[in-house]
Amino acid sequence: MSTEINIGINQADRVEIANGLNNLLADTYSLYLKTHSFHWNVTGPMFNTLHLMFETQYTELALAVDIIAERVRALGERALGSYSAYAKVTGIKEDNGVTDANQMLQELLEGQEVIIRRARALYPLVNQADDEATADLLTQRIQLHEKTAWMLRSMLAK
Repeated sequence: MSTEINIGINQADRVEIANGLNNLLADTYSLYLKTHSFHWNVTGPMFNTLHLMFETQYTELALAVDIIAERVRALGERALGSYSAYAKVTGIKEDNGVTDANQMLQELLEGQEVIIRRARALYPLVNQADDEATADLLTQRIQLHEKTAWMLRSMLAK
């Protein structure tokens, strides 16, 4: 019985795609953590609206980390799973005690856009490797993050 992975994607491409997905995983988890913190700490006249919106967003992000990590594993690599590993590769800025609701919205918008760009940057490699499953995952992630970014941007509009 062979444990070799023979899914039509060569090992070098699988490793490179998995590395890219691990970066996406780190960003997604980091944004999850930040969004959850903002959910707990938001104050002001928009409290109820933002508290509920942030809950919806962090719940979706929590589900996404599992999907991304499982794709990394399906490609035969180890999914990152520690704060220190995520901190080394994430493009998401940590929550540094933000208390202003508009600043929270702006930082979450920026985080959504980091993830969109990270996911989009993986397409050339994924397409070259004929990795349709990862392409589908990326398409779904981009679509969701673009919608969330639009909603956050709309809340910031004056």
